[in-house]
Amino acid sequence: MKIYTVSNQKGGVGKTTTVVSLGGLLARKGYRVLMLDLDPHGSLTAYFKYDPDEIDDTVYDLFNYEGAPKAPYALIRHTDVDKLDFIPASTAMATLDRQLGTKSGMGLVIKSALNTLKSRYDYVFLDCTPMLGVLMVNALAACEHLLIPVQTEFLALKGLERMTHTLQMIQKSRSDKLKYTILPTMYDQRTRASVSTVAELKKNYAENLWDGVIPEDTMFREASKAGIPLTVMKPWEKGSLAYRKVIEDLGIESELENEAS
Repeated sequence: MKIYTVSNQKGGVGKTTTVVSLGGLLARKGYRVLMLDLDPHGSLTAYFKYDPDEIDDTVYDLFNYEGAPKAPYALIRHTDVDKLDFIPASTAMATLDRQLGTKSGMGLVIKSALNTLKSRYDYVFLDCTPMLGVLMVNALAACEHLLIPVQTEFLALKGLERMTHTLQMIQKSRSDKLKYTILPTMYDQRTRASVSTVAELKKNYAENLWDGVIPEDTMFREASKAGIPLTVMKPWEKGSLAYRKVIEDLGIESELENEAS
């Protein structure tokens, strides 16, 4: 089982779109995929037509500090896409940092939960909150590869700076070096901001920058309305083809094959 965290310390950069698109594409290829919504705003949860304000049995229950946490398999929801499952978020997750305080062992809750699901899934994608706290720490501790979507506009570069700083702190507590890849998103070649931002990324982050862009594509919104990943609904749409290139260029399928061997 390969675990990917999708995170950036700025909202609205395409984190949920990336999780859903990659997850949908791999499920369409026949792999078993699980997505976790680790953002109290619940964008991934809402994508699949659940209300994070009202839903029960969520990621929050993995951190149940008043009693025994629920088993992760009891929290799994199926989507309309075969082999594509998720564990939803609830807005109560926003209170976790205050509730847990300095309680020890809380940084490895997600990693431990996923260990119990190894035989069930080939890939796991963690849709991470933009806020540094127990949820982000869990996401970074659990994954083997961090994907950082960066909207191709100047303000998003600040979020990337904060994210790489957080990554440096997390690296100190890991026994292995966490691989990360920056994905330029919402790219519009007609705008100076997009072109200039990609140039800035190439200048300062060339070693960890994916050699491609996720284009601005209105069909992502249409797919969201339908609650179906664009990579499943319209696999030959330009946005879908971009995420297919991510899979190929990052060797995501070959990583699983190498693990199996």
